[in-house]
Amino acid sequence: MRDLYPRLLTILGAALVLWLILGFWPLSVASKAVLSLLVVLVCGVMLWSQTGKHRALATRVKGTRPEHLPPEDYQGAVILVCGDNTAFFAPDSWQRETCHGWYLRVEDAPQLPLLVQLLNQYRPALVSQLSILLATFPEQHVCEGDFTHHLRGWQRAVGQCHLTLGCALPLWGVTWVSPPVAGTGAGPVWFSALSHHPEMQVHQPGQVNQPLSQWVNDAYGRSRLPCVSMALWLGSLLAWRERTIQPVLSVPAGGLPALEFCQQGVCVAPVQGEQGNLWQQHIASYTALPPDVTATEASLPLPDLFLPELPRGPGITPQWVFWRYAGLLGGAFLALAMLASWVNNQQLIRNIGDHLALYQRTNGELVEPRLRTQQRLQAEAAQLGTWQRQGVPQRYSLGLYQGERLLPLLEAALISQSPPPLPHPVATTTLPEPETLNLDSLSLFDSGKYKLKPGSTSVLVSALVAIRERPGGLVVIAGHTDNTGNPAHNQLLSLKRAEAVRDWMRDTGGVPESCFAVQGYGESRPVAPNGTPEGRARNRRVEITLLPGANACQVPGSNTNTAA
Repeated sequence: MRDLYPRLLTILGAALVLWLILGFWPLSVASKAVLSLLVVLVCGVMLWSQTGKHRALATRVKGTRPEHLPPEDYQGAVILVCGDNTAFFAPDSWQRETCHGWYLRVEDAPQLPLLVQLLNQYRPALVSQLSILLATFPEQHVCEGDFTHHLRGWQRAVGQCHLTLGCALPLWGVTWVSPPVAGTGAGPVWFSALSHHPEMQVHQPGQVNQPLSQWVNDAYGRSRLPCVSMALWLGSLLAWRERTIQPVLSVPAGGLPALEFCQQGVCVAPVQGEQGNLWQQHIASYTALPPDVTATEASLPLPDLFLPELPRGPGITPQWVFWRYAGLLGGAFLALAMLASWVNNQQLIRNIGDHLALYQRTNGELVEPRLRTQQRLQAEAAQLGTWQRQGVPQRYSLGLYQGERLLPLLEAALISQSPPPLPHPVATTTLPEPETLNLDSLSLFDSGKYKLKPGSTSVLVSALVAIRERPGGLVVIAGHTDNTGNPAHNQLLSLKRAEAVRDWMRDTGGVPESCFAVQGYGESRPVAPNGTPEGRARNRRVEITLLPGANACQVPGSNTNTAA
């Protein structure tokens, strides 16, 4: 269920974007298809990456797994135990639950931000109950330089947690130290420094919490020496903390943030130590007698008594986070949809306004443009009427539709202006295509001559009949020769032969000379190669072209209504 909400938000966002593209944005069909496909692909990639991110994060965190985390409805404090934490957990244990809190072991400093991300991802409702405990055992460190480096690592990790969550998690520190010789045998004694208490408070099992001075003064007889010895021991420990821990964490250095403890405490209980540790070095610097190293394998007590004093924020459930982001997505969708609807309505108003202005400017002389504009206005009025009866399209909706006030304007303009008269049809006459008759020169003339042969009349009669069947046109007679002989002579010969044909048709057929046009091209326009006898024979010709015209030339006795 915890992984479902991010996927639902991704699907919701993709659905709203598709709704905008398909329902509101004024795009072409191809653009809508391309954008829709792109949105679906991006949504699929995001869903796949979310699944991989969850798995990768759980793999990167050492030791702690999602099953080690407290349940989503857990009401107690959730503490990330950093620093010297091995004494609180069994060798193979990564979490420990008490009556007041759920303690999670952090393997090392780089794992702290990852564990915070894991909690934020799998248990977002518990972030408000989360805090960081920096546990320090001076008896388990030998070199002060290494201890400072150890603190710097945790300082960097805590700063990264603040960046990950966008807020500072409560940070509190507790120091465990073995009791003095006079206090050996007593149970663990807790000391706390709280902001609302001016003096260190003493916490003992089964006893009421007391200020340190009152606790020492109330001791009688044999119990007074252990209390005084414990108070002196505590003073030395506080001095060691002020000299060793506070200067490191309270001052920003090298990009590391300054850390401030919301609560600090001390637990005096037997702690397994190293020979020559920092605590021995500190005591020896004052007394020249280092304390003995304690040998114990018992688990140290957890600081449950400090948990009620930890600050807590309001709980944030996954459902609340989901509905918050869903509301943001819905608000963004509504704003973009209203913007698109406003743009579409403005475009509708502008188009109809331009058409109305053009219709009113068009005068009576421009019949066709006015008729086209009127037809466009009629189509727009019909469309607005259909929308009024059947419902407004989604892209014009959301309370911004302006068609209801545009429809009366269209109807008034169409009613007030009478339709322009239709233009008179103009009769058009389709002229026939030109017709060309090819006459063989050898059938009409002897070689090199331009006088018609006696037997050529049958060929000319056929051409004359074709001319009389298409009256009113111009007859173009063109003579052609091959390339044999002189070109100038050939050109003159072709012209004379064309004139001879014209004269015969004029004299025999009664066709006026004005109906003819005579041309001589000689050898300049061959229709076949002159290299062969057959080609030269085809080039020696007379062409009679009948050019149609509207009564350009009337042949006496012909039918002018005859169409070729």
